[in-house]
Formats: sequence, structure tokens, C-alpha cells
Amino acid sequence: MERKSFLKAVAFASIAPAIMLAACTEAGTKEAAGKKTQTYTCPMHPQIVQDKPGTCPICGMDLVPVDKSGKDASLTLGESQVQLANITTMAVGAGGLSSFKNLSGRLATDPEKTAIISSRVPGRIEVLFVKETGVKVSKGQPLYKIYSEQLAALQQEYLLTVAQARQFPDDARFRQIETAAKQKLVLYDQSGAEIDRLVQSGKVNPYVTYPAPTGGIVSELTVTEGQYVPEGGPVMRLEGYDQLWVEADVYPAEAAAIRVGQSVQVMVAGWENEPGDMTVRFINPSLQSGSQLLQVRGTIPNPGSRWQPGMQATIRLPLKSKGNVLSLPVDAVIRDGKGAHVWIEKERGKFVPQMVKTGMEDADAVEITAGLNAGDKVVVTGAYLLYSEFILKKGSDPMAGMAGM
Repeated sequence: MERKSFLKAVAFASIAPAIMLAACTEAGTKEAAGKKTQTYTCPMHPQIVQDKPGTCPICGMDLVPVDKSGKDASLTLGESQVQLANITTMAVGAGGLSSFKNLSGRLATDPEKTAIISSRVPGRIEVLFVKETGVKVSKGQPLYKIYSEQLAALQQEYLLTVAQARQFPDDARFRQIETAAKQKLVLYDQSGAEIDRLVQSGKVNPYVTYPAPTGGIVSELTVTEGQYVPEGGPVMRLEGYDQLWVEADVYPAEAAAIRVGQSVQVMVAGWENEPGDMTVRFINPSLQSGSQLLQVRGTIPNPGSRWQPGMQATIRLPLKSKGNVLSLPVDAVIRDGKGAHVWIEKERGKFVPQMVKTGMEDADAVEITAGLNAGDKVVVTGAYLLYSEFILKKGSDPMAGMAGM
């Protein structure tokens, strides 16, 4: 009997340390499992998160502890905090929304302001009074002087018909021949004064100086002095820049929003603060070669020729929503890689994030197509402060775990 009691005591003494060790291990495991993991973040850069104290690698500020154990997605602020952060709300309502669609365009020369100067007679260019491009010329200014043997022959023919008509004044046939010879000189752009001087002098003059039929800028010279040109051969091109074409590219699906006669706003690169107004004059019904774009065209005044053809321009096409839509100020919507969201005030001082889907927008307002209902109180100023405050307090993105819309 005593021997059995002794053996039991020895057995208990041998296993007691193992039991105590297992109990301590289990208690330590439970204590470790119940212990919260402390994380730290930067107040200025909430994306910096680590599991130990330190400094921010961006700004050098000391990291502060955050609590990630909260499951509540709402953020509660005191009255003083709301006022300090300048957080204001508005009830969402339905209404019309106007916006603009920007089209890429360019300035071009208006063909109505372009003149091709061609030689009226065949001959040799004796003098070019304008020898370089970019020169401004006025209407009536001499452009070139030409020597024409054919013109000299026509002048001689006219002088003979004049002499015949004077010798036989009662012969209608000679008068008709004189009139026909004079008309040939008129067709070669000989003025009445020049023809009268020819008759008075009785001598042919194979040299003729041609003036500018209109004013403009010399954009192209196709001849040089001493060069022979045929009748109708081009001599130079004059372009007027006081009015320019505006050409814009548009996709066929967008062309329905444009109509001939519509007034649109044009902003030229470098003059964005001085937009001009353009009236749409033409919409090309066929696609441009090698592209899937249509071309829209109009004219715009260019006082002082401050703009030049070839400059880039932006055409702001006005758009309007179809019927009433929900809209918010642009600053009320926060966009990130997960989508767009707003903050809704559920009760005084309690704010929750809400994913939304946006539609058309302009510089001030954005359409909300999904995620909100009319009457919801949405934060319109201070939304980004709420976003930062949530990350600072919760240590996570307010949109984390929410499905995109």
C-alpha cells in the first residue's frame, strides 16, 4: 500500500512540469492572439504605414499610432472639428446640367481671303517689285513688270485698225475691226487710260506693270526676274489673315451634337484667356482620308492678324443633359484608383463614404449617375479633409472592401 502511494507520487512529480509547461504555452498563445497589433502612420502622408515607431521617409515627421481594429466605416467629428475643417453639406437635387466637350482643332487660311496672282499675258518677268514672302501689299500696289512680244503685236494691230477707221469713218466694217482689236487689249488687262495713251503716242509699249488686285500677305512666290511665264501662269499668292478658318476633328458619333449655324467658343493656344466665337459653317459628310474623323469648319475674326494659320486651337462644344440629373460641385467628389466617392452626413457630425458613378461634367459641377438619391446630404467642402482624417484614425482607405460601380 505504501509502495503504491510512493509510485503515484513519483509519477505525478515527473509529469507535473510538462502539464505546467503546456498550460503556460496555451496561456501565452491566448495572450498573443488577444493582443492587438499596433501600427504607425505619418499625419502628413497616411500612405506610410509600419508596425513600429519611427519617422516618415518623406517629410521626417514622427509616426503616430493608429487603430485598425475599428469595423465602423463612419467618421464622427465634434462640432468644433466640423467648423474648424469648414465642412459644409448640401442636399442633392435634380436639375439640368450644361457642359462642354473640347475638340482639337487648328487655324487655317480662309480661301475667300486668298488670291492667286497669275500672268495675264505670256512674256518675261522684267521686274518683281515684291521679292520675298511675308511682305504685306496693298490693293493697287505694283507687283511685277512684264515684257510681252504678243502684247506688242496686239498693240500694233490696234493702231492699224484705228488708222483704218479714221481713214474710212463711214465704213462700219472698219469700226467693228477696231472694236475687236481694242477688246483684245482689254482682255490682256490693258486699262482705258493705257489704250488712250497708246493711240496718242502711236508707239507700242511691250512692257506692262500689273498692280495688286487685292491686299494681303505674300505667302508664295513662283517666279523670279528674267523668267518667262505663259499666259495664266502663277506669279504669286496673296493671303488675308484678318479672318481665318477653324478646322476641328470630331468622331461621327459626336457629330449629332453639332449643327450648321451653331455658335461655339474657340480658344487658341497662348490666348486661352481671350476666347473667340465661331459659327459652324460646314460639316464634312465624309471621313477624312486615313482616319475615322469628320471635319467641322467655321470662320473666326482675327483682328490685327495676331493669329497665324497652323496654330492649334480648342473648340468648346456646348452640351446639355437630357432632362434633370443629380449633380454636385466638382470638389465634392474624390477620385482615386478604386473609382469616385463622396461623403454623406447621416446625422449631425457623423459622415460615411459612398461610392458613386459620374457622368458629364464641366469646370464647376459633375453629374452623378448612380450611388446617390435626391435629398442625400453630401459634403461639398472639406471632403478631402474627411478622407485624410479617416485614413489617419482608421489606418485604411475608406473605400477598401467596397465594390466599384
